[in-house]
Amino acid sequence: MKGTGAPQDRGCLVGIIFFILGLGTLLPWNFFMTASLYFQGRLNTTEWSNGTVVVQKEYYFNNWMTLLSQLPLLLFTLLNSFLYPRISESIRIAGSLVFILLLFVLTAVLVKVPMEMDRFFSVTMATIWFINSFGAVLQGSLFGLVGQLPQKYSAVFMSGQGLAGTFAAIAMLLAIGSDADSESAALGYFITPCVGTLVTLFSYLLLPRLDFAQYHLNKSTKYEEGTTDELLKESSTAEGGKQNGHANGSAGGSPVKTEEDPDADKTKCAILTLEQDNKSEAKASIIEVFRKIWKMAFCVTFVFTVTLSVFPAVTVDIRTSFPGNWERYFISVCCFLTFNINDWLGRTVTTLIRWPCKESNLFPALVVSRVVFIPLLMLCNVQSRSYLPVYFSHDAAFTIIMCLFSVSSGYFVCLSMSYAPQLVEPKDAETAGALMTFFLALGLSIGAALSFPLRALV
Repeated sequence: MKGTGAPQDRGCLVGIIFFILGLGTLLPWNFFMTASLYFQGRLNTTEWSNGTVVVQKEYYFNNWMTLLSQLPLLLFTLLNSFLYPRISESIRIAGSLVFILLLFVLTAVLVKVPMEMDRFFSVTMATIWFINSFGAVLQGSLFGLVGQLPQKYSAVFMSGQGLAGTFAAIAMLLAIGSDADSESAALGYFITPCVGTLVTLFSYLLLPRLDFAQYHLNKSTKYEEGTTDELLKESSTAEGGKQNGHANGSAGGSPVKTEEDPDADKTKCAILTLEQDNKSEAKASIIEVFRKIWKMAFCVTFVFTVTLSVFPAVTVDIRTSFPGNWERYFISVCCFLTFNINDWLGRTVTTLIRWPCKESNLFPALVVSRVVFIPLLMLCNVQSRSYLPVYFSHDAAFTIIMCLFSVSSGYFVCLSMSYAPQLVEPKDAETAGALMTFFLALGLSIGAALSFPLRALV
């Protein structure tokens, strides 16, 4: 087949689109997580009785929100091998974005709808489950899509994902800082992801119209079809030569020597070589691949287990030591903005520094050492608390711990995900990536489940 030069990504439009798509995949998780103060305000069950504060019911909103956000990712990671071949890519991506948009609109509308607390909690939890289910389908589909383009576009896509949390935190800061009442500020906050999801949908619909994207997304299909056609033509030619040779034999049955067809011999050799290559390129089993990458699988699971066990379920309840106007911004700045910026920096620094190496036993040891952040954050000024004392009451101490916590999280996650495919043969890299995605989701779910007992221990 004659190849043609690949078209250029004019104006980096494809890169910009994949950045927006990466941003859009994590908008549901980040906007609900960052709005925890709004939801806690709607679910405030404290009242005064005889001069004392009485708590009627504790909803544990942050714990349930974290758990119901991460379980769909684990579920759809397990189901993707059954779901994806049966539903086309365009329906999965565009359909998920449409449903995410509708659920964000519902959440924005509910800001203005008075509702009994139990019903509001149930509706919100159902919304979180479904919006993150569609988000899980969207994320898995887009990872497959961006994998067909050059490697740098995967990095751009991941950068968009990394900045989704920062985008949500800035939106919350603008809502808090506005002069509008709390209800109008919340409405404006939830309208923002509606616009963001709409932009993401239009960006995806624009993608197939760009020559650069068309070339790469259709290249593998065209190559397979063209190669199949050529092999069929060559095989037909070879078979035709054989049939003509038999037809030209004498009627008496005496053997007649015919000239050998060099093209047919070449075709036979090519087919035999192809069969041998296919045998040597047979993919290893999942168990064989897991034996090679189990350290990286453990690392990514452990990193997210530690991270989600305290963030945001514990960290969102930490209070400032400087009451006043700063108290309104404290969680948005010191918890969410600090975490997301430093997590993104940790992921980005892996393009410059990759230490320890993938073969080193120091790597899993450092990952396990991150468990120290769990007691450190639990000993910050978490309110309310029943058992543990406060050792780190100052805002600066909490901010420093959060910086180290988030940088190490982003750094070790990115290293684990990039090291795993390097530990297997190139033909098994896709299997390794799928396994790592499963263990990533497993770590998120375990961490979310652990957040319940850890918050209760404070």
